[in-house]
Amino acid sequence: MNALGAHLRDILAREGEITVARYMAEALGHPEHGYYIRRDPLGEAGDFTTAPEISQMFGELLGLWCVETWERMGAPARVVLAELGPGRGTLMADALRAARGRLAFREALALHLVETSPALRAEQARRLAGARAQWHEDIAQLPPGPTIVLANEFLDALPVRQFVRAPAGWRERVVVWNEDARHLEFSAGRSATTENIPSLPREAPDGAIVEFAPAASALVATLARRFAAEGGAALFVDYGYALSPGEARNWSGSLQAVRRHAFVDPLSDPGECDLTAHVDFAALGEAAQIAGCRAHGPVTQGAFLSALGIAARAETLAATAEPQARAVIAAALHRLTAVREMGALFKAFAVSDPRLQSLAGFP
Repeated sequence: MNALGAHLRDILAREGEITVARYMAEALGHPEHGYYIRRDPLGEAGDFTTAPEISQMFGELLGLWCVETWERMGAPARVVLAELGPGRGTLMADALRAARGRLAFREALALHLVETSPALRAEQARRLAGARAQWHEDIAQLPPGPTIVLANEFLDALPVRQFVRAPAGWRERVVVWNEDARHLEFSAGRSATTENIPSLPREAPDGAIVEFAPAASALVATLARRFAAEGGAALFVDYGYALSPGEARNWSGSLQAVRRHAFVDPLSDPGECDLTAHVDFAALGEAAQIAGCRAHGPVTQGAFLSALGIAARAETLAATAEPQARAVIAAALHRLTAVREMGALFKAFAVSDPRLQSLAGFP
């Protein structure tokens, strides 16, 4: 058993059970043993690869999206440009390079990065040397004023609460310690404490698992209140869903763990694998609107990047590239936009000041 597993076992010895949300928070963000605190998880040598690491085109297009959004905001003389969970800084480095041609935007922006990992902060500082970035632990620390926020694969790692339908009614799904088997396991908790979540669906069958992400909704609501008061927009790119009326619901839950680019048991080796859950964009849109902002999308990543001109950018890059490099560019374009790759599973979703009636990339 690793150190975080022993820590969780001690907690469970005292408390008996912990929610799935608390387990995710400990496994990902424990100040000493948390997954994101101790490592750089990205790339072929890590556990997963994100869109900015696949191609420069992704970050470049998001950088130009920021420029156009700033212009639609009236080109304020000062604007906070913030990224949540910036990874290695690859996306922001590409975004700033693409925005070099808009000198007024570059002069107006103040770069702020929300990152809790010391290892990733060091890499971001290296890649963004000269950008005069400032780092924060939380969005509450961002300075006031008009703001543009980018967040790629950030919401999926925020803790979710899970509820399971039992014969006697709903119970919150929890993590417990099985002393006989000497391992962590899921269980239906003693009761369903449902504050801060929407009503549980009556049509769910026995054994159904329903997820809610209060932390994600709270974050979007916080940003929405800020934008309604001071102006701005946030762009989220993540994998998830938005159920349309009458659409069949998945009753199995979406919590998953990845290690070395393969799926593993979410309860095995806590702190050693990435934990994520699919994003409920409909819930986030509702949170934004209640807070006084406009929600845009979601649209598929493929449609979003195509609307921003990724095909033309790929052609420009390929025009002066060697044959091997052209093949890499074509493969990246396919991976980012194809339906059977990242193009359909990943979605783009935005929240904006209600005065911004439209944003680039959204119908």
